[in-house]
Amino acid sequence: MKNVNILGVCVSPTGLEEVLSLIGESASARRRTLITYVHVRGLNLAYEQPWFRQFLNSSDLVYCDGMGVKLGGRILGYPIPQRFTLADWVYPLAKLAAESGFSLFLLGNPPGISEKAASRLTERFSNLKVVGAYHGYFDKTLGQPENEAVVAQVNLARPDILLVGFGMPAQEKWLMENWPRLDATVAIACGGLFEYIAGDLPRGPRWMTENYLEWLARFFISPSRYWKRYLLDNPLFLYRVIKQKYTGDPFPQANFSR
Repeated sequence: MKNVNILGVCVSPTGLEEVLSLIGESASARRRTLITYVHVRGLNLAYEQPWFRQFLNSSDLVYCDGMGVKLGGRILGYPIPQRFTLADWVYPLAKLAAESGFSLFLLGNPPGISEKAASRLTERFSNLKVVGAYHGYFDKTLGQPENEAVVAQVNLARPDILLVGFGMPAQEKWLMENWPRLDATVAIACGGLFEYIAGDLPRGPRWMTENYLEWLARFFISPSRYWKRYLLDNPLFLYRVIKQKYTGDPFPQANFSR
């Protein structure tokens, strides 16, 4: 399905099953695949920072991780059938990996969290191969010893699927600089995913997450973490989308045919 243009970013209107199928096919064929996501804050960042927009558009898939993005697509006349966050589909992903023999490497979040998340996943899926877990609190500067040690650790493990959770846009910047030399088949940007798996960051009740109110639950659970995103980023995003609707693509050089 053809990508849609939201603030100059090639957003795929794909569904979860298609994403899982892409991951499975890529891992089986050892075809390097980079998967990223956008929510409202991500699209605002892409609008403001050319490097970030270009990186997203160079990835193999950018999926919709927010109801605001879905609404923005609707305003622009682009149907995006499904919004999903990795916290929703990490268990189907782990199930796919366990059944197919794909290995995982969990990289990111505070110290101890990725290991705890890995333990939770292997408890649930006994056949799952987790070949590495490491925190995201290291010097990510290209060429610095700590960064080079992490790259070496990933390359030694040679994971089929690498989950990178440094938060946006740090995880994207790190992948942009290091992806060409990482010995991993599929890389997926995943934000604070490991904190959710580990149980250190609770999600809202099911009736909220299933009725497009997860943003409100997040706001009440961790207001200091999300207040800017929901009180400032949302109105700015809406203004920019309406401006695009009536004045045209702000970045017409983006490629939406892939």
